[in-house]
Amino acid sequence: MNLEEYKGVFVFAQQVDNVVSGIAFELIGKGKDLAKDLGCDVTAVLIGSDVKPLADELAAYGADRVIVVDDPELKEYRTEPYAHALASVIEKYKPEIMLVGATAIGRDLGPRVSARVHTGLTADCTQLEIGDFPINPVAGQEQKHNQLLMTRPAFGGNTIATIACPDFRPQMATVRPGVMQKAPKVEGAKAVVEEFNPGFTPDNKYVEILEVVKAVSNTVDIMDAKILVSGGRGVGSPENFSLLDDLAEAIGGTVSCSRAVVDAGWKPKDLQVGQTGKTVRPNVYFAIGISGAIQHLAGMEESDLIIAINKDETAPIFDVADYGIVGDLNKILPILTQQLKSANAAK
Repeated sequence: MNLEEYKGVFVFAQQVDNVVSGIAFELIGKGKDLAKDLGCDVTAVLIGSDVKPLADELAAYGADRVIVVDDPELKEYRTEPYAHALASVIEKYKPEIMLVGATAIGRDLGPRVSARVHTGLTADCTQLEIGDFPINPVAGQEQKHNQLLMTRPAFGGNTIATIACPDFRPQMATVRPGVMQKAPKVEGAKAVVEEFNPGFTPDNKYVEILEVVKAVSNTVDIMDAKILVSGGRGVGSPENFSLLDDLAEAIGGTVSCSRAVVDAGWKPKDLQVGQTGKTVRPNVYFAIGISGAIQHLAGMEESDLIIAINKDETAPIFDVADYGIVGDLNKILPILTQQLKSANAAK
């Protein structure tokens, strides 16, 4: 493999029902940072049917070029045609870096594509940067420069691993949604749009979709919330979450929870924050009855303001909190909620 042939940062721009997923814009934003260090451009790979009009939206968030693979076979996500499409793009355009969102689609697509193009894949990354590998020089081993250093939690979140792929290209990673920041949107920005179709010949590996049933949910996506009122095992019972509901209503927030709450069956997994849940970045994060295990911190430590309420003064959550209240949440929350309601009424 001639590594010099591979240039540029490519991003899989996931779309569902011809709506670009937020992770695509986050990856473009991070891709711009990586491309700046490498002196190259960012290319978004848009795969689907009748998706070319979405290219301008990708350009507005910073894509320099959009490669569109448009075919009726790509209308709904199916593993085989999508893997063929993305692998064909990589084989033709030879990107140095290929980023995919760690969504349900990306976690299925990324490993299959990396196997087809004979390269490695680091899954569920929380940090990406350009640097040297090995990070610290090792006697008798060549230190390679301008490598993609891919960082992810390992061993159940108890340690952080930084991984590189120095001998194969592209360097591929799936990235957790909500971890990277979108670049500011620039209305009217344009990108170079290229159409590429490798051809699709359905065979016995193609899944036939008989029916698509869309679940209707009234649950707010916690990743979009500006204020989160999050409860843990310390809340005590599912009934006690009514205290958090009242606080969230008073402050205009959304209720979320820790893994322990989901495992206990108190709340649905859609509301879970943490390494095995969702990564959130709200303006204000209330951690109520949450001890602050590293797996939970991985999903919320980038919040602008963290307020912890816990009766255990040694709880690790206080190490990351901007403000902490040691006490019984059953006494604190009703008082806090009433004060907020009174403040709102006085406006």
